[in-house]
Amino acid sequence: MDMRALQARTRQLLEERHAILLVHNYQRPEIQDIADLTGDSLGLSIEASNTDAQVIVFSGVHFMAETASILCPDKVVLLPVPSAGCPMADMITAQSLREKKAELPGVPVVSYVNSPASVKAESDICCTSANAVQVVNSLVDHDTILMTPDKNLARYAQRYTDKRIIYWEGFCPYHDALTADQVKKVKKDHPRAQFLAHPECRPEVTELADEVKSTSGMLEYVSTSRNREFIIGTEVGIIHTLKVQNPDKTFIPADEAMVCVDMKKIRLTDIVKSLLTMSPVVKVEEKIRIKAKGAVDRMLQVPRD
Repeated sequence: MDMRALQARTRQLLEERHAILLVHNYQRPEIQDIADLTGDSLGLSIEASNTDAQVIVFSGVHFMAETASILCPDKVVLLPVPSAGCPMADMITAQSLREKKAELPGVPVVSYVNSPASVKAESDICCTSANAVQVVNSLVDHDTILMTPDKNLARYAQRYTDKRIIYWEGFCPYHDALTADQVKKVKKDHPRAQFLAHPECRPEVTELADEVKSTSGMLEYVSTSRNREFIIGTEVGIIHTLKVQNPDKTFIPADEAMVCVDMKKIRLTDIVKSLLTMSPVVKVEEKIRIKAKGAVDRMLQVPRD
């Protein structure tokens, strides 16, 4: 089949299966274009929990499908390519976190949603890249916090709190690879462009940013900004979404090499096959799901600025 035929076949199967297609902002353009919902991982799962769809097809990576299972236990969650993972999420396990917690008795654990369900279950509260600062500052009875698994997000949050943040030595290899020298070069080549950086970038990179935003934050900021040019310091897949939503604006990748291999694993043919076979299914074990959902729910109760 050609691309349009595959897209049409995918939409047909979604309707037949009473399914909804959730697509992360970093996914392939041809998949984003036929999504029921696009966005970041947690936002997509929350929206999906409010639909009457019986099946969720998650075009993303494994921890995202787990999050959908955590929040939507009554729905079937499909991840078309089960090997689509997250290197940062793989840098922490529930066992290694339990060992660290034993070394730090009484220190609350804030875990990024970009982590396995079993790690969320061992955490006191979750955070996203958009609300990490608010979550840390919400823990008013504690002066010291353990943040996992992203050291760069933790170091970003440290700028905006008086608390001591102990951080896990995890990182996103794509965001962490972006250097200050690379950003300076692109900024020099595009002097009128605003530089938007993701908080998963290194501190010396976020310090160069005009704005530090999550993926959803970047989309929102660009849509209301009067600026016409933007240097985008995150995975290049989001540039498709930015162009679709803002056809009159120009977007320059901070580094064209910021391509997440795992985020590009899923193809339309995989989604079609997944819907035909109703597999592979991602289902979080109930005892883990309940504890992980508690950490997510506590995050959702933190007031937004």
